[in-house]
Amino acid sequence: MLGTPRLHLAVTASTMDHARELAHAGAPHGALVTTAQQTAGRGRQGRAWSAPAGSSLLMSLILREAPALLPLAAAVAVAEACATPAAAIKWPNDVLVDGRKVAGILAEGRPQEGWWVLGIGVNVALDPADLPPELRDTAATLGRAPDGVEPFLADLLGALERALTAPAEQLLDAWRARDALAGREVRWNAGAGIARGVDGEGRLVIELADGGRTALNAGEVHLGTGARA
Repeated sequence: MLGTPRLHLAVTASTMDHARELAHAGAPHGALVTTAQQTAGRGRQGRAWSAPAGSSLLMSLILREAPALLPLAAAVAVAEACATPAAAIKWPNDVLVDGRKVAGILAEGRPQEGWWVLGIGVNVALDPADLPPELRDTAATLGRAPDGVEPFLADLLGALERALTAPAEQLLDAWRARDALAGREVRWNAGAGIARGVDGEGRLVIELADGGRTALNAGEVHLGTGARA
C-alpha cells in the first residue's frame, strides 16, 4: 500500500531530501515521508515551497515502479483529492483552484537504481494572510481546518493508487478533462502559441501562429492574454 511505512517529522529541511536518502538505503515501494513544517522545501525550477507549520500536506513518496506519465498521474490524483470541480491542472503538474496554485508536484528519480520520489505539497488549511506578500495573489487554499490534513492525505493516497495504475489513455483523458491551458495563449522561453492539450507522451501541444504545431517535453509556460477556439 502507498503510505506504508510512514515517517512523520515535526520539522525537516525537505521531505524530498529525506525520502531520497531512504530510497538510496532501500526503502520499499510506497514508503512515505511527511512533515508538519519544512525549512527548505523546494518545488519545480528550484523554487522554495513556503507553508506555515501545520497548514499544508507536505509529503514525499518513494516508488519502486512508476508509469512513464508519473507527473501527469500525480496531478490527476491531487486534483481528484481536492474534491472540487474548480481543480484544474496547469501543464505539466501544478494544480489550480479558481486559477490560483493550490498544489505543487515534483518528481525525481534514478530509474537505473529502481526508485523515484514523488513530492507533493498541498495548501489544505492555509490562511493566505500567512503567506509572503508576493505569493498572496497567486496561491490558493482548500480552506479546510488543520485537522483536515490527515483525511486529505488518505484521500490522496487512494487517488494515487488509482492514477498510478490506470491505463495511459484513461489517465490522459482524466488529465485533459482538467486542462487549465486548453485553447489559451501560452508563452515559453522560445516562443508563443495556443495550447492544444497533451499528446500520448504527455507533451504540451502548441499551435503556432503559422498554423504549425510543436510539442514541449518539459519546462515552464506562462499564460498569455489571448484564446482561440
